Amino acid sequence: MRVSLSNARPEQVSCDALAVLLDEGNLAGALGELDRALEGWVGEAMRLSGFEAQRDRVLWLFTHGKIPSPRVVLVGMGSPGDGYARAEALRRAAAVAVREARAQRVRRLGVWVPQLPPQALGAVVEGLYLGSYRYEAYKTFEEPQLDGVQILGGTDPERRRALRRGQLLAEATCFARDLVNAPPNEVTPLALARIARQIARERGLEARVYGPAQLRRMGAGAILAVGRGSRQPPQLIVLEYRPPRARRTVVIAGKGVTFDAGGLDLKTAEGMETMKSDCAGAAAVLATMRVLPDLRVPHRVVGIVGAVENLLGESAMKPGDIVRAMNGKTIEITNTDAEGRVVLADALSYAARYRPDAIVDLATLTGSAIVALGYYAAAILGNDRALIRELIRAGEAAGERLWELPLYEEFREAVRSEVADLRNSAGRYGGAQKGAAFIAEFVAGSPWAHLDIAGVAFLDKSEGQAPHLPKGATGFGVRTLLNWLAPPEEA
Repeated sequence: MRVSLSNARPEQVSCDALAVLLDEGNLAGALGELDRALEGWVGEAMRLSGFEAQRDRVLWLFTHGKIPSPRVVLVGMGSPGDGYARAEALRRAAAVAVREARAQRVRRLGVWVPQLPPQALGAVVEGLYLGSYRYEAYKTFEEPQLDGVQILGGTDPERRRALRRGQLLAEATCFARDLVNAPPNEVTPLALARIARQIARERGLEARVYGPAQLRRMGAGAILAVGRGSRQPPQLIVLEYRPPRARRTVVIAGKGVTFDAGGLDLKTAEGMETMKSDCAGAAAVLATMRVLPDLRVPHRVVGIVGAVENLLGESAMKPGDIVRAMNGKTIEITNTDAEGRVVLADALSYAARYRPDAIVDLATLTGSAIVALGYYAAAILGNDRALIRELIRAGEAAGERLWELPLYEEFREAVRSEVADLRNSAGRYGGAQKGAAFIAEFVAGSPWAHLDIAGVAFLDKSEGQAPHLPKGATGFGVRTLLNWLAPPEEA
């Protein structure tokens, strides 16, 4: 799908359908010339149908040759207000418009938002791409495609910059979605390593991949322990983006469990069904690294992925095992299904070697985060309040909610072991906080924030879904990271 800008007026544009995104309120005034061109039929149709631009409400109209577009679809945004709320309303309404267009087999769509400021156009672009996303790599039939979308309102440089940024953020999100939606027999630890190397070649990044022999020499006993139950060898993947004159070093790290059966503490069949999604943190990191050069991010950014399968082969780690992480700390394995934090122990120990100005990790870590926040927000915890606030603001700009949970000293005490330095599981209550408290032991005091994205990375139920969040992988975290690393006003 190609998205472009147009100077055409809504009553003049030539397309198969025209989508008009509307706030509740002064509808007649907003529609203006379009309503007059259709001889008042827009206002009359809204009155007869009771359409008041409620959120996600749509109204299709035929124009009977009065304007070049044969159909008009009105899409409601509700009363979003200003700022981030309005940006998210625009994303949502644009996604509704593009979904409606696909359902009606529209090939060329015009999109008009009355009085749309240039800086808000990027949200519309994101919504169009995210709403049109389908994972169809293994489909044996082709659905009718929406070929092109024109956004009306002008083609000035500020709008062109907003269009380009929106495209980059949306395409990165869809890249992450593709990685997570792909079948686990295709996306393995070795496959993630190949993808990382390809990203490095294409985008001018530096790539390093450490396999089992190198990991043993590095003392990375944690990730090796998780990977013992699988024939797929674990991989520690490092991508580095180094722009000239960078003043800060930032590390982003992702949990890359490409399939999680739970190990010897085996999951149920239902619990295992969507466990290809356990690499969503890794996918977000790779997708983010891929577009840093395009956004001209001024910081040195290191992306680290711990890629592994958690299965139950004859060498699988056992409850009661004690393993040693790269930083020398010992871990008692009390639950083999709490493997993500064990993988991150080595990934973050490696990250700490850079002495970075900030570390951010993303992981589908705990069911407790879903219990606390449902499918509507990710949990954020860490040791640096300024960093946490920055990420929450970046998430608001992306329409990705982050909610801070406390990291009390009692949670740190709970993950102490009687026979080792730490234990990887310490009971179900406060599980998200205990998982973060465990991870905190491996950042060596660097400013750090942890995003538990378990509830928002993959939607296999209708609950939590919005028009721009399809069933399956959401790509959560990509746009938050990019808005944090390259805020819109600096892009």
